[in-house]
Amino acid sequence: MKLAETVTFGGSGLDRAAELRGDAQGLEAARKSGRADIIAHWRGKPLVQGDTLVRLPADHPLFVDLGVAPLLLGREGGRLLFVHDLSAWQPDDLDKDAMNTFLDPTEQHHPCLPDDQRFVELRGCMTRLSARDAELTTTAKAVLSWHRSHRFCAVCGQESTLAMAGWQRSCGSCGAQHFPRTDPVVIMLITRGNNVLMGRSPGWPEGMYSLLAGFVEPGEPIEAAVRREVYEEAGIRVGEVRYLSSQPWAFPSSLMFGCAGEALDEEITIDPVEIEDARWFSREEMVQAFAGEHPLLKPAREGAIAHFLLQNWLADRLD
Repeated sequence: MKLAETVTFGGSGLDRAAELRGDAQGLEAARKSGRADIIAHWRGKPLVQGDTLVRLPADHPLFVDLGVAPLLLGREGGRLLFVHDLSAWQPDDLDKDAMNTFLDPTEQHHPCLPDDQRFVELRGCMTRLSARDAELTTTAKAVLSWHRSHRFCAVCGQESTLAMAGWQRSCGSCGAQHFPRTDPVVIMLITRGNNVLMGRSPGWPEGMYSLLAGFVEPGEPIEAAVRREVYEEAGIRVGEVRYLSSQPWAFPSSLMFGCAGEALDEEITIDPVEIEDARWFSREEMVQAFAGEHPLLKPAREGAIAHFLLQNWLADRLD
């Protein structure tokens, strides 16, 4: 697919400076000499100013007394880029109920920052960020999430320590080394003639449908995962499958493999444990949905790979 890398979170060409990850002294020297910038995350939310990811100097008051080195994200224009996790900070006006909704609308402001610099939900700002800012913040979110959920060694159960500028955890007890993981997920544009198969999960906003998706199992090729997931969720047999595009999806740590598949039958039998509903929608209905004119259907969220695949299917740009 010619437009594969134009999907949100892809295609910025970030130099990840992997060769520097083991040089703790050199990285510290770069921060102390002013040759580095820091981005800040709070509980998965990036610090932004308008439509731009905020880059702060390493000696900014926001990072005083954190007691832990930032994680290396890469290199940009000769400067190193890091991320600091500020999740321990507790805002005075925290609205926990609003934060637990499908799309968290709340914004948090730290008192040592200008008023227009705020922590915002990534789902809400991802389509406004530049390709570089989007890649930086999704990388930061995914790696920080991995550290929060993998503090303890999976081999012996002892607490591990951060290593390699955040790209490794080392167990001082048994010597095991652990590395950030990404879960492979297939997401499928399944068509039959003029129609596309869409489904919805329980708890989604009313009218929201998306392409079917599911995790790839150990030892399973992508094509087989597509066929298995579609049959499990909707009872539809799938023939030819082809890969289209991928998208890092840090909610919390997936890599979405966008695929196209040809349905061999039409009768839907849903698995209510997997999904709430599945339906065939015509091209004409999808055009209505994208225009906001369909009486039932709301399109997949803008910025998600499902939206990207459907948009290119409607425009006949899948090749």
